[in-house]
Amino acid sequence: MSAALTPARGTPFARILGVGGYRPARVVPNEEILKHIDSSDEWIRSRSGIATRHWAGEDETVAEMSVAAAGKALADAGIAAEQVDAVIVSTVSHFSQTPSIATEIAHRLGTNRPAAFDISAACAGFGYGLTIGNGLIVAGTARHVLVIGVERLSDLTDLKDRSTAFLFGDGAGAVVLGPSDRPAIGPTVWGSEGDKADVIGQTVPWDRYRPGDPFPALRQEGQTVFRWAVFEMAKVAQEALDAAGISPDHLDVFIPHQANMRIIDSMVKTLKLPESVAVARDVETTGNTSAASIPLAMERMLATGQAKSGDTALVIGFGAGLVYAATVVTLP
Repeated sequence: MSAALTPARGTPFARILGVGGYRPARVVPNEEILKHIDSSDEWIRSRSGIATRHWAGEDETVAEMSVAAAGKALADAGIAAEQVDAVIVSTVSHFSQTPSIATEIAHRLGTNRPAAFDISAACAGFGYGLTIGNGLIVAGTARHVLVIGVERLSDLTDLKDRSTAFLFGDGAGAVVLGPSDRPAIGPTVWGSEGDKADVIGQTVPWDRYRPGDPFPALRQEGQTVFRWAVFEMAKVAQEALDAAGISPDHLDVFIPHQANMRIIDSMVKTLKLPESVAVARDVETTGNTSAASIPLAMERMLATGQAKSGDTALVIGFGAGLVYAATVVTLP
């Protein structure tokens, strides 16, 4: 007769306890981008809503930005680094295949030997990390989880590509998750559409890159991505609201991935969100920071008073893969 296993003892629910962000010091206006492409400030703003973005300096590495953002999130949550049981980092711009950057970040924060790993889910990466962290806490595998979205997309930007040169920025956003006595992270609606994997990608895979060649850069089919995001992701966002039992009238905040202002505005219209819902439009001054965009926008909304602690927020990320993740959360 086989022995019975002792089950892990989790908590009924998890919640976001704190949020933090880091934006590089260098602010890059559209005028600087226009030195490399034939365009105009008016065209960039009308197509994307972007006026400025932050680009990292040589010392503002993926690890440095992550440590800074995570430190703020831990302080906001009132949690010591030693209490962190798992560190999840979503990024596509850490260029070493192994080891994961999460292990370095965990060590530099002064944590006590937590589980640490990276995930690659592009602009949906924060939602993926949030979902995994929530599951770890509810299952009893961890009590406190640090989720970080971080990118140095300036390293992957082709300044001569008129369709993408103005889009991307750098930064890091982090949240601390912990136990909750009531629901504060709703069911996640997530998935992928691999038949569209070639719509967003890297110009040259790393195994085909040779010294002297143009450095690999991000590329995308802009119109295809726009149509997919506007029509398909609005459906996913509605599914997340339905799964959480929340109607648009009961929503306080909408924090979509900060890819493009036109996409954001179109989703607001399609979802028929009332004017009372505060909408994140951080893309105007931060650009598209992929996995970092949602926590960065969340932090800014809380810091500026656009959102407040206890608000109900719908978050949705979507990007290369094509992948997506949407859920409803209570803000810390």
